[in-house]
Amino acid sequence: MSAIANNQSLGSGVRSELQLYLDEIKRTPLLTAEEERELGYRIQRESCPEARERMIRANLRLVVAIAKNFANRGLVLSDLIEEGNIGLMRAVEGFDPDQGARFSTYASWWIKQAIKRALINASRPIHVPAYMVELISRMRQVSRELEGETGFAPSIEQIADAMDLPVKKVRAIRRAIRATRAQTQSATGDDDTPGLSEVVADDRYDPPSETPLQADELATLRRLMETIDDREAAILNARFGLDGRDPLTLKQVAERVGLSRERVRQIVDEAITRLNSQLTDERPSRFFRENRTRTGEPVSPERARARAMAAAARSRSAG
Repeated sequence: MSAIANNQSLGSGVRSELQLYLDEIKRTPLLTAEEERELGYRIQRESCPEARERMIRANLRLVVAIAKNFANRGLVLSDLIEEGNIGLMRAVEGFDPDQGARFSTYASWWIKQAIKRALINASRPIHVPAYMVELISRMRQVSRELEGETGFAPSIEQIADAMDLPVKKVRAIRRAIRATRAQTQSATGDDDTPGLSEVVADDRYDPPSETPLQADELATLRRLMETIDDREAAILNARFGLDGRDPLTLKQVAERVGLSRERVRQIVDEAITRLNSQLTDERPSRFFRENRTRTGEPVSPERARARAMAAAARSRSAG
């Protein structure tokens, strides 16, 4: 392992040092299942350093075999082996012979995880923890599933409910997604790569380019709300801040209108259901026929629905 630690270049010296290391680890014989159990018990019960050393040396070839599968992904093979050896040492400490599995089966997971973490950290100037990478993958999958079910992009609250996570955590995952996307663009040499101020954006404010579109979406939603009862519209305005003020909690709305919190919740659910029924009505209603863009051109029902649903989702997220 010391030969790998002294690796400094990518020339022929690296190949000879790596080959010396490979020749050295081949001299240690592999362990039988019985020998693994015996060594595992000595490590677990006695913390025997000799047993730990032998278990590690006998499985160094396993690390090399796994590391080769991750070649050409940002780190040279010698670095991958070093990181895999760290995972191997952790596996030796946690191996339980009573579980009945061979050590190679148990250690493979630890070795792969150590190598993957090293690749993630090496490829990103802004560090994104490995657990966050897993959450990003899960969030993308959940978003695709929700969009397939509803037909439009899910809100932060919908994603949080599906992932059983707080809304604040989902917002942190979205920031990590923007960071990884920006770093991927930087790695490809794109001249239009966003700077640090765009990667670490302030979520409290919307980008200027989105402000006109959001204003149009909110205007569409307000026109749609004219089709429901005045009391329902007033409660929705207060609950989601559609009147330009800060959104109120159900308790605050209940105190304002003189109703119970549960009754306010029922009214909100009923009103949203009524609005959704108009948005999903396939017949070209009068509302959609009269909905126009700023240029006077008619807006299709599908486009108007998408705008209103997006505005409602933003309002719910803000609440």
